Amino acid sequence: MYKILLLSTSIFIISVMCFLWNIDCSKSTTIRQFNFNNQAKTNSIASTKRIPDKLVVLTFDDAVASHYTFVRPILKQYGFSATFFITEGFNFKTDKVNYLTWNQVADLNKDGFEIGNHTRDHVIINEQSLGQLLFQLTSINDSCEYYGIPRPVSFAYPGNFIHARALPILKTAGFSWARRGNIPELSGGEDGRGFAYEPYADDPLLIPSSGIALPAWSLEDFKNAEACAKNGKIAVLQFHGVPDTEHPWVNTTKEQFRSYMDYLRNGKYQVIALRDIARYINPNIRPKDPWDIIIKRKNGLTPNTKIF
Repeated sequence: MYKILLLSTSIFIISVMCFLWNIDCSKSTTIRQFNFNNQAKTNSIASTKRIPDKLVVLTFDDAVASHYTFVRPILKQYGFSATFFITEGFNFKTDKVNYLTWNQVADLNKDGFEIGNHTRDHVIINEQSLGQLLFQLTSINDSCEYYGIPRPVSFAYPGNFIHARALPILKTAGFSWARRGNIPELSGGEDGRGFAYEPYADDPLLIPSSGIALPAWSLEDFKNAEACAKNGKIAVLQFHGVPDTEHPWVNTTKEQFRSYMDYLRNGKYQVIALRDIARYINPNIRPKDPWDIIIKRKNGLTPNTKIF
């Protein structure tokens, strides 16, 4: 009887120990998996370079002829890169005085500049146009391929209008980066004021412009727009034509532009294309809620012209 009782007790103790060991192993496995996932994310961030201060992205919209005739030689002279967002909208197909040719776009690519997608017809993205967005994107991509230009990985929202349902379409179409303006935090005007791009807080498909160059801008306005390029933030500047006779409300004069570029050169800014931020940021790491930072700005944070 004693031996049987002792044996039963031993079996019970062993069973309990095995049960507890399994629970502990399960916990340990879960913890290890959690740590692994966090470590993978950390490693993805760590594999990119530290974002330096004075990092500026130059972008040019609407395929204006002056991008080739005036902007291009200045950027090459100063050793600056940039992204040129191409659309066949407006009078692109018929007016070769005010708009680029595809051969000129190809030359910009050969020079090392980035060619981005701005939709075929400069279609404002809204509920009504979402159904044609993929076609609009594909048309520009196909033209790029025909002229030997790499498939664009950067997109600019026409008119700077954004839509939540555009993000999965852009992602499916293979875009890593998408630049917007200052909407919806601001009304779209506001003297061209904008917000710094805050990596891993701003979604890479919702990158704000820190400044939208306007005719009334002075050098001080430009300085305010790029002043946010510090403490891990990036200044993404938006230009149109230099000059832009077809769209005078976003015109930048040659004198204005040269003064802006002189300021960047003399200040030893690093000037890159939008795609080049992949050196510093992993576009696959996205905020859980891409609208959170936008809502916070809209509900109280001040545009960069006032906080820097």
